Amino acid sequence: MYDSVILPKSYFVDLLKALAAMIEEQKDYLTGLDAAVGDSDHGVNLSIGFRDVMNKLPDLLAKDADIATLLSKSGMSLLAKVGGASGPLYGSFFRKMAAPVQGKNEVTFAEFCGMIKAGVDEIKRLGKAELGDKTMVDALSPAVDALYDGMEKGLPPVEVLEGAVKAAEAGRDAVVGLVAKKGRAMRLGERAIGHVDPGTASSCLILKVMLDEFKKIA
Repeated sequence: MYDSVILPKSYFVDLLKALAAMIEEQKDYLTGLDAAVGDSDHGVNLSIGFRDVMNKLPDLLAKDADIATLLSKSGMSLLAKVGGASGPLYGSFFRKMAAPVQGKNEVTFAEFCGMIKAGVDEIKRLGKAELGDKTMVDALSPAVDALYDGMEKGLPPVEVLEGAVKAAEAGRDAVVGLVAKKGRAMRLGERAIGHVDPGTASSCLILKVMLDEFKKIA
């Protein structure tokens, strides 16, 4: 079933545009979360990065860039423009999403899930964070597990993605009461308890946009 569900290049173009719009809309919310535990710049930095993605998108489309090029170049924008830990992590996420689909202008749903897994695996490799460390991994790792659990159960693709979003949100909420073991928030010790980790929050929002854009083509 999942190999017959196709995501065209236009999905990824619309996804990048929707992500940029979402980040602008949620910039103050994400920065506010970061003010409590970090450098007060998570939303601002992501906004700067995605503005650069949007600035470069018309040229990529004019050159008929394939899916991998769109994602890889977007990842490079985030790497270059986004400060803090989130730039390298999200930049590498999009670049690794591109790696399995070089030269393609459409991908299957199964390939799309593999792309997300590749991106999350890279975040885990770079950040060396584990579940319970109170980082974006606490949202993203359960989301990937839910993707594959959903496919194993034969759920419709929309429900597979919905399960991933719910798992990410549950992961985000599960670590609110924990001490951070990675990142800037680690310095706060027990003062980080009770605060939402900004990385888990932005991860949930990104996955939700992926779901919302998929619903438009499903």
